[in-house]
Amino acid sequence: MRCPFCGAIDTQVVETRLAEDGLSVRRRRRCASCDKRFTTYENADVRLPQVVKGNGMREEFSEAKLREGFRRALHKRPVSAELVDEAIGRIRRRLLTLGEREIPSRSLGEMVMDALYRLDKVAYIRFASVYRSFQGVDDFRDVISSIRESGKGEV
Repeated sequence: MRCPFCGAIDTQVVETRLAEDGLSVRRRRRCASCDKRFTTYENADVRLPQVVKGNGMREEFSEAKLREGFRRALHKRPVSAELVDEAIGRIRRRLLTLGEREIPSRSLGEMVMDALYRLDKVAYIRFASVYRSFQGVDDFRDVISSIRESGKGEV
């Protein structure tokens, strides 16, 4: 590691510990040339897959877009931000666990649908109506019936 003060290459690690976030390693270093100390952080280099849209276009995974989808579906619903963060975290971990470089947007949409189904049935129906391009009342009725039949909640 090059010293940020004098540019020397010879630095020593004085102390190593887990950073507060628990996701990185914090290292205190000392430069052998100028004797100044500095801190570095070591993080795992993991990449989320690119999202392949229905038209074949590819774009980087965007947590902001994912969060916005949850926000719209859950608008004025009694679901805490903490539960939304946990759901988004589960989706991120699942994407990382897949180990794929690309994922179809349909697969990502299904992950969101699963998460919303567990969080709030009304939000699930809202998201499904857009995601699956509902054309009429019958589409809503079918989804509501399937929720009732599954016995996993009232709508």
